[in-house]
Amino acid sequence: MVQLTDWIGRTEQTECWLDPWRAQALHASIDATDAPPATGDALPPCWHWCYFLESRASNELGADGHPSRGAFLPPVPLPRRMWAGSRLQFFVPLRLGASARKVSTVTAVSEKTGRAGALCFVTVRHEIFAGTTLAIAEEQDIVYREPPQGGALRASDAPPAAQWVRAWTMDPPRLFRYSAVTFNSHRIHYDRNYATQTEGYPGLVVHGPLLATLMLELVRQQWPDRPVHRFEFRALAPLFDDGEPISVRGSPDGDGASLWVSDAAGGLHMSGRVNCQ
Repeated sequence: MVQLTDWIGRTEQTECWLDPWRAQALHASIDATDAPPATGDALPPCWHWCYFLESRASNELGADGHPSRGAFLPPVPLPRRMWAGSRLQFFVPLRLGASARKVSTVTAVSEKTGRAGALCFVTVRHEIFAGTTLAIAEEQDIVYREPPQGGALRASDAPPAAQWVRAWTMDPPRLFRYSAVTFNSHRIHYDRNYATQTEGYPGLVVHGPLLATLMLELVRQQWPDRPVHRFEFRALAPLFDDGEPISVRGSPDGDGASLWVSDAAGGLHMSGRVNCQ
């Protein structure tokens, strides 16, 4: 009998060339307001999610478009998979045009029961090295859920005020471009029939890491000369391509800022916290 906890301690390693074009493609995809990055520039925080990507053959993908489970990640039988959040530390910058190395380790597997039914949380620690120097340490939480039982999670009310605000529209072209630049074939982001009929969502699902990247984009826009030292975020409710603008908001305090993402009706979908040097 397969024990999911047997995957704790499993590791994999990936070498990657930090291609400047890929960062330029992300820059265009999120409508960044500064100059496009070039060879030798520091990679902005969390743009490393566009690198170190898994390149499985198409016949090794599951029905949801993700690589089949059971190799590095445990074979969790629950069908829905979402990126629930991360906690990151940034030590030294990664430079475009250089090579880097990522070491990933499964550190925890936990099965629970919640309002939505059975849940399984898998935590993976990623360490990214520039040469022999640790550049980024990240703990990533992945949650697996049962099929829908009454629709998507309802968003709670977002905080009423913020000093920083920027709006983005989540439409199919933007979701497609982010899927392409991150080599993400999860069908909930581009296959409307699959997202609505198989997984029961009301539309295409906006990528969690895209929303987290937009929170940091707001910080970069407001504090272009303050390096990010720590960042954490938590996904609270799915967000969809309903054609309405979303708001990415922030309230600075001391050495950082509280950040959140809300929909047009004021519902809270993601919260986060950034600390800058």
